[in-house]
Amino acid sequence: MPQLRKDPVLKQWVIISPERGKRPHDFKPERGGPVEEQGPCPFCEGNEHLTPNETMAFRRNGTLANQPGWWVRVIPDQHPILTPTGDAGREGIGMFDAMNSIGVHEVVIETPSHHQTLQSANLDQVREVIWAYKQRLLEIKKNPRFKHFLVVKNSGRGVSSFAHSHSHIVATPIIPKRIEEEIDGAREYFHYHDRCIYCDIIRQEIQEPSRIVFQDNLFMVFCPFASRFPFEMLIIPKVHQPFFETLDNDHVQGFAQALQAALKRMDRLLPDIPYNFILHTSPCSDSYRDFFHWHVEIIPKLTKVAGFEWGSGFYINPTPPEDAAQMLREALS
Repeated sequence: MPQLRKDPVLKQWVIISPERGKRPHDFKPERGGPVEEQGPCPFCEGNEHLTPNETMAFRRNGTLANQPGWWVRVIPDQHPILTPTGDAGREGIGMFDAMNSIGVHEVVIETPSHHQTLQSANLDQVREVIWAYKQRLLEIKKNPRFKHFLVVKNSGRGVSSFAHSHSHIVATPIIPKRIEEEIDGAREYFHYHDRCIYCDIIRQEIQEPSRIVFQDNLFMVFCPFASRFPFEMLIIPKVHQPFFETLDNDHVQGFAQALQAALKRMDRLLPDIPYNFILHTSPCSDSYRDFFHWHVEIIPKLTKVAGFEWGSGFYINPTPPEDAAQMLREALS
């Protein structure tokens, strides 16, 4: 029988409906990896002249900017959704509000090799990508115009237009609506319980580990109780941490291990499935420190949101998270 479950942070209801098909082979999404570029890949080593000048790169000593010799490279997006110059230009248009699209949109090229992914790269390379995220967020955060950051990865056919492994850093002058909803839920819980809701979720999952996919001393990967999508996973540090950009060395290494553990299991169970991951960190203010807890959502693109979901706000998930977690745990065994 289908079951309604409520997300404790967003207060959003999800319908868990296993009768609609729940095993990996029951899904028939578009497979086959991302669409290949026409012509040379601009993200490959040796093609640096095809991209904007790099903002930052980790490269071998003695090599020059915008030349070969790098292992992680950060560049401005060639077609940015936000631009770093100009002023906010806030205005009222009758009853409506508008402003200029001020912000930062950068691309993190995660490897010089065209066919390497975060799943197939060695752990040190994944760690270097995380160092790049951390360093860029710390630098962008110095600009007081920007209120929030997201790290987003779109991978696979129909999700990304580039085959080469990459992700995006986006800084915005306002706090996005989804983050505001998480903040509101976390703040309300903290007001009544004087505890971080995410820390309590971690304790709850450890007590009832059926939804845990992977854990060590520092991080947990689990399928949320009210998962919106089949095989959705959350990665979260076990110790309360509001700001991703303040990660210490141990947690950089630990996050690299947890992220790769999650992606490898997903890739083994659901080969060539497009996916997104989104890193949610606290807005740029210490006022959120006590109750916000950074985390990463990993969402395989297995189902499509249809009319009922759009009209009602309910998500329908045909795979109970307990079943999804068990299959993901066993994927590498």
